Amino acid sequence: MLLFPLRPATAEPLGAYLHVTPFGGYTMFDTDQRSPAPRVRPMKDDMYFGGRLGVQTLRWLGLELAGGYTPAAEDVVGGRDVQFFHGSGNIALMPYSGRYGGPFVSFGGGAARLSSAAARTNQMNAEFAAGLQLWLNDVIGLRLEARDLAWLPKKDITSPKAHNLIFGGGISFAIGNRTRDSDGDGVPDSRDRCPNTPRGALADANGCPLDSDDDSVVDGLDQCPDTPKGAAVNAQGCPNDTDGDGVFDGIDQCAGTPANAMVDATGCPLDTDGDGVFDGLDQCADTPKGAIVDEKGCPSDADNDGVPDGLDNCPGTSPGLKVDKDGCPIEVVDRETELLDTGMIRLQDVRFETAKAELLPEALPQLDIVGQVLSKWPELRIEIGGHTDSRGSTAYNKQLSEARVTSVLNYLLGRFPNLKLEQYSIKGYGESKPLVANNNAANMAKNRRVEFKVLNTDVLKREIQHRKLLKKE
Repeated sequence: MLLFPLRPATAEPLGAYLHVTPFGGYTMFDTDQRSPAPRVRPMKDDMYFGGRLGVQTLRWLGLELAGGYTPAAEDVVGGRDVQFFHGSGNIALMPYSGRYGGPFVSFGGGAARLSSAAARTNQMNAEFAAGLQLWLNDVIGLRLEARDLAWLPKKDITSPKAHNLIFGGGISFAIGNRTRDSDGDGVPDSRDRCPNTPRGALADANGCPLDSDDDSVVDGLDQCPDTPKGAAVNAQGCPNDTDGDGVFDGIDQCAGTPANAMVDATGCPLDTDGDGVFDGLDQCADTPKGAIVDEKGCPSDADNDGVPDGLDNCPGTSPGLKVDKDGCPIEVVDRETELLDTGMIRLQDVRFETAKAELLPEALPQLDIVGQVLSKWPELRIEIGGHTDSRGSTAYNKQLSEARVTSVLNYLLGRFPNLKLEQYSIKGYGESKPLVANNNAANMAKNRRVEFKVLNTDVLKREIQHRKLLKKE
């Protein structure tokens, strides 16, 4: 028989089987077909009731019995009722049998009878049929058919006297066919709720694949049957661990962990000291919080003052200066306090080459301290004033003091790139503003000085008020 599946897992019956088809339709009698004697008259077309019984031996070959009945009448006014019966044996061929249905043809022979209350006529028939057999599943199908009953006279059976045509259809039932198990899971298609189970997979009583570890690779195909819940697996059902940290992909919330880094249960790297270098890679554990470290996790200390970068509030401390816990030279704290209290920083006896503007090396640590203080105050506008003692002429002293503070400013700008030239102005006062009388060597030393004077003191006032508020809180 030919098949028409409703779904891929259920289609035509399998193997050899019986099929029974209750059949109904319509009989169209040949105009040469006459009712039984004595009144021979044409037959009136009418409904047809019958059946088909067959044995399917091969997919393309079957044997069938066909029979039926038409409660007809003579096609005249007041015509007699005439019963039409036929029965035959046939060979059915399905040359284009397939899973989506197909045509069939059959041929065979049998007998027919026209019977009225007064008489009856028996005749031999050659039968030819063609149609379509559609299987809705492996038990139930739909048959559509057109059949030609050729009346063969006894005197010359090679010349049919009439061709009576039957058109109709019926519901086919398969009996004794082999149980279908399209996916080979041991559960017949009729009970299989999961018709596309992969070959080799284990299935439950409903034919649905089992997946004990819920990794989407079914039991029987899963080579790693106890995968943890949520882990991503390969086609064999074995967990993936792309970054090799011991926590499977899918569970690993931090993919791409560097090799050898220690991780927690979610696959995220540990960083106990919070320095940005993971445990297992960190060669300097217990780094203080906030310290800047190198790629090995060890703190850096660019100015070698003993306070790690990142915690050092005064980076770039000059060598040899003592610092506090924040990395600031003690002198820096003192100078900043001086700046806040007086609005200026005064350096006395800054050493220059004699009668020249070139700074001597011993002057640089003092200037470095001032540079560190000023780096913390980017909003200040500063006048750098130079002062001398009274030796030499007034004009010479003024010129020398201006040259010297120019050297001071140039040194600070080069030493501290964050200082901006536009924040600073210079002025050489010479001997015009002594602190004390220039009457002895000690007083002259006091008058030789460099002063860093704040021009916009409102910035300092705001900071003083802010610090007072913080202290009170």
